[in-house]
Amino acid sequence: MRTTLLLTALLMLAAVGPAKATQDDTLLTAALTQAPGRALEALQVSYAPGEASKPHSHDRDAYVYVLNGEVRSQVEGQALRVYAAGENWFEPAGARHLVSANASNTVPATILVVFVGKPRASHK
Repeated sequence: MRTTLLLTALLMLAAVGPAKATQDDTLLTAALTQAPGRALEALQVSYAPGEASKPHSHDRDAYVYVLNGEVRSQVEGQALRVYAAGENWFEPAGARHLVSANASNTVPATILVVFVGKPRASHK
């Protein structure tokens, strides 16, 4: 129940308006009281039409929710897939994200990324 309420609050916060940064805006960082030494960080990531990220991995678990547009994504060992607004996926820590891109060349796309793991040492 708490997880559902937290994710609902994050989605409402992210839906307030489009991200101002072309890459990502940190929406929330919070220590997890039920998991000492771990934190939750929520980011809103915007992709311009045709924009893509280089292959990468994260040292934290990630829940990804498409807020608007369509995002092409492929995590190593999984099929390439296009996710539309309202769809989501999970990326375990250390997984190699081979494809992360806006699926459209004309419409922007925005995702909400919620990381859970060790807190980052620094923020931008």
